[in-house]
This record gives sequence, structure tokens and C-alpha cells, in this order.
Amino acid sequence: MKPEDLHLTNFFGADDIIPHCGEMSREEVIRRLTPDEESYRQVSAREAMGSTVIRDGLAVPHARLADISEPKVRIATSERGIVWPGEKSAVHIVFLLLIPQNQPALYLQILRALGTALKDDQVLRTVAAMTNAGDIYRFFESGKAYLPRYITAADIMSREFLYLHDTDTLQVCVDTIIKNGVSEIAVLDRDNDLRGIVKAGGLLRLCLPEYLLWMDDLSPIANFEPFAEVLANERKTWLREIMVDDFPVVKPDAPAIQVAGEMTRYRSPCCYVREGNKLVGLIRISDFLNKIFRE
Repeated sequence: MKPEDLHLTNFFGADDIIPHCGEMSREEVIRRLTPDEESYRQVSAREAMGSTVIRDGLAVPHARLADISEPKVRIATSERGIVWPGEKSAVHIVFLLLIPQNQPALYLQILRALGTALKDDQVLRTVAAMTNAGDIYRFFESGKAYLPRYITAADIMSREFLYLHDTDTLQVCVDTIIKNGVSEIAVLDRDNDLRGIVKAGGLLRLCLPEYLLWMDDLSPIANFEPFAEVLANERKTWLREIMVDDFPVVKPDAPAIQVAGEMTRYRSPCCYVREGNKLVGLIRISDFLNKIFRE
């Protein structure tokens, strides 16, 4: 069966739903939802790494298990709300996922289907107020919560990213790289269109003439003489003069495997997600690996 043929309710039934949980703690809810001690241990271990609340009112505790061949889903609801440590707002729906370890895409595909089913806060509140497991199941069954065919760049990108403008100076760029500990930064124009990137490695190349890169022994110039001219002009060097315009870029609906291909082809730690000319997201290789291999 293809992923697009699978509905969210392929993975649970009314018997897997615990409605009207009241004021249970996070640990109590997770213990009631997990089928055995090992799954409880692994879900709790994942929760200890960081909250699995994906938006106000909705938590998706989960784990990847080696000894299951199909996903297992269980649901708990609470109109009053469950206190979730580290979160300002109470959780009203807990959607527990147990995913086979060898199916890395499935977590994100189910998450997207869940987002389709619970598309806004009012819908979430309506489901949380239901007191009958059958009613909750029928709500999900009647929706269009089918698993997507593949994971896209939009599923894994971060919408929080650094950027500078092409009218910023090299000095601003160096300060930003140092302060934030990043290896590259997007460069936008005055219309906030994505125009290029500046790489920390590229700044080193700017300082070192090409012929020096072929030398095995740089000890004769060990005091950074080649950097002197660049340092002297860092306030007068504009990013539009030194940025590169060939770098990994994909659209939001690009398959995640294309993202991996672009980062590999460019040997880049980042891939930029552009809609039209606008930068809408950034995919770092560390986040990509976490989403695919661990989360």
C-alpha cells in the first residue's frame, strides 16, 4: 500500500482512544498510552530530550522501536488540559506515536496527516471536548488526513534563520558569524529577495591569494600578513561584492531526498528554501539528520 493510500485511522481504532483524561500528569498519560514498559521507557527518554508539544494544546510524544513492523497510535484527550512540563499552555490532545525504527519518513508523514486533521485551534478544542472514544474516532475517520506521498522541504525546514543584506559590510558579516557561531549566512537585497550567501570559508579564501593555497608550507607568512588588506577594508567591502550566487536552493514542496542531493552536490551544511524569490526556510544538515534518523 502506498503512503498516499494510507489514512491516519489506519493506525488506530476507537479502542486506542482515552477520552476525558482530566488533570493527569504528562507521565501518567504517557504510561496509560504506552502498551508496555519498554515503549514507556523509550517515549519518556525521547520526551526528556525536549518537549514534544508541536503547537498549543497538542503534544506528540513518540519513539522509534526496533521490534515493531507497523506504526502504533494511541490518543488521549482532556478538555480541562494536561500540564506539560516546560510549556506555558496546557495540552488538550496527546497523540502518541510508536514508529518502526527502519521507517524514518513515517513519523513526519503521520505528523503532516495529523496537522491536516487538527488544522486549527477551534477544531482541536472541539475534539478535546468529546467524551466518547467512538465520536473521536469518527472525527478523524471523516477527515482528509491521508499520509502524504513523500516528505518535503517544508516538513523539515526551520522558519527561523539569520540573514544580512547585500548593502551590509564585511565587518557586519564577520561580527554576525562570530556572535552566532554559524558557518554561512543568507544575503537578501533591498526587496528582501534571496540573492546569495556568504560562507565563513569563503571569507578565508578572500584573505588568501590563490597561489598561497597551493603552498604546503605557509610558515613564512605565519603572522597573517594576507589578512591585513582585508581587515583594513572590512568597513568598505559590501556583501554584494563577495557573496556567492550558486548554492543549494529548493522549493518548499521539493522532496526531502532532493534536499539531501543538493547538500551533497554542493558539499554544503545548509540548504535554502525559496518560494518565488523569498527565503522562507533553512535546512541545516544537523536538523535534517535529526529528523530522518532520530526524531
